[in-house]
Amino acid sequence: KTAMQIVEIMKVMEARHPVVMATRVSAEKSAEIQAALPQATYFEMARICAIQPSVPLAIRPGKLSVLTAGTADLPVAEEAAVTAELCGFQVTRLWDVGVAGIHRLLSNRHVIDQSDVLIVAAGMEGALPSVVAGLADCPVVAVPTSVGYGASFNGLAPLLTMLNSCATGIG
Repeated sequence: KTAMQIVEIMKVMEARHPVVMATRVSAEKSAEIQAALPQATYFEMARICAIQPSVPLAIRPGKLSVLTAGTADLPVAEEAAVTAELCGFQVTRLWDVGVAGIHRLLSNRHVIDQSDVLIVAAGMEGALPSVVAGLADCPVVAVPTSVGYGASFNGLAPLLTMLNSCATGIG
């Protein structure tokens, strides 16, 4: 969509909903959108342009945590985290805790134990969601990313790993 198409959609939605989001928005488009809608906020890492209510939404119950295997997974994970926050959830972020440095994940075990839902983004071979689901007693949302080198096949390898996981509670 063009920036002006997004502006028109956001105007219509703003009249009906307290939170309006446009995802996968470039910095250039966000500048055009914010020129037309100064109340819009741009979340650069998440690539989200959003209109938020002047009074924050009530905090929703539950603890949601978003984890990434590596720093290359950050844009996808941050998109999930910002979306959840805009919907009123408290979010804990745990970045760069992949299986290549499993000690980083294990030293943050308390985050897993205190969460009601975990969103886990991983590229490369996509092993992190299975490891996390093996440690967690809550639902794990596995999110494959298209980053990585070698044989990740633009996200196909992590997707297949996540689909074939034998850990319970993973989706």
